[in-house]
Amino acid sequence: MDEINVPESEILARRAKLQREMQTAELDGIFISQRVDQYYFTGTAQNGYLYIPVAGEPLLFIKKYLPRALKESPLRQILGIGSIKEIPSLITDHYGRLPRVLGLEFDVLPVRNFNFYRTLFRGSEFVDASPAILKTRMIKSPWEIEQMEKTAALSRDIFAYARETLRPGYTELEFAGLLETFARKHGHGAQLRIRDYQTEGYPWHILSGASGGLVGLLDAPASGAGTSAAFPCGAGNKLFAPGEPIMIDFGTVMQGYHIDETRFFAIGAMPERARRACLAAMEIHDSILERARPGVPLQELFQFSVDRAAALGYADQYLGPPGHKVSFIAHGIGLELIEPPFIASGSRDVLECGMTLALEPKLVFGGEFSAGIESVFTVTEKGSRLISKTPVEIFILD
Repeated sequence: MDEINVPESEILARRAKLQREMQTAELDGIFISQRVDQYYFTGTAQNGYLYIPVAGEPLLFIKKYLPRALKESPLRQILGIGSIKEIPSLITDHYGRLPRVLGLEFDVLPVRNFNFYRTLFRGSEFVDASPAILKTRMIKSPWEIEQMEKTAALSRDIFAYARETLRPGYTELEFAGLLETFARKHGHGAQLRIRDYQTEGYPWHILSGASGGLVGLLDAPASGAGTSAAFPCGAGNKLFAPGEPIMIDFGTVMQGYHIDETRFFAIGAMPERARRACLAAMEIHDSILERARPGVPLQELFQFSVDRAAALGYADQYLGPPGHKVSFIAHGIGLELIEPPFIASGSRDVLECGMTLALEPKLVFGGEFSAGIESVFTVTEKGSRLISKTPVEIFILD
């Protein structure tokens, strides 16, 4: 697979947008150490650190490997360093002083690193730059959506392979391995990027029959059947059997951009109760897409989905069994699997053109099975459009 460099126009537009956010937040500079944020603003994920001033050119400091960073990034100021301790004097040399108010990625920065940075940038006031960074990343450019379209094409092929390969006798975990092997052979980038340190970055939830009815299913850090107390999630040792719903929730990444999709399968036939539940989830899914357009409050969409589930007779099962429900039906997606915004209870945000979200209305029948769907869409000027290319349907296999 050919490597795709981020165009310079993308990097310049992203920096300009972030610097406007910095002016609003009265930040003199932002010091970025998280790998995905560095890649977003530089085009390279080599081991290093990025300093972005409130105005002017940023400085990228590379520990290793400098030749690759120079090849990948269009930034004009890329310096090789042997130690992070060199950075304060290099910033002073370039900008005349250290920043008085310095933004850091508080949501991902380890406390130990933060304490070290306080000794490194003596005299600076530290504030949280994560909101400004995530707000900048939340709206995707046409180039970014194009990359997600390419990832969606691979995801479609993975689900097509699942239709060709799924049969009785495989365990959930064994089949997960088959899908992941196929995905890797065809360009899957292997590492799903997860910003939350408690969430595991593995590609698959594969749950069949009663495994899908376990409490806490919906993308929780410790959900599903799992194989042990040490990893109680994703897939287990249950064998696939005819006549039961099989959930395949697969996360795909190419060139750093993610797609997160869920489809339901059955071998021979799906029990009618499960089939009706899947169809209800699809109806909610389609109704949300019809209503999604710039300016629509996210809380309003969430409440609509809850009300629609109740009208369809699934108030108890929607978003989890009573007492264990999640409070969102969609999460942003892009360079990380889960990003802002969230179509969630209590959200104060509205949809904006260029947002990309993974929409996942799901139902859990405690101890029995789960049902649902997940697709990725983008908000357009007039409404919404699916990025996902996998057909929105239930797959019944002979």
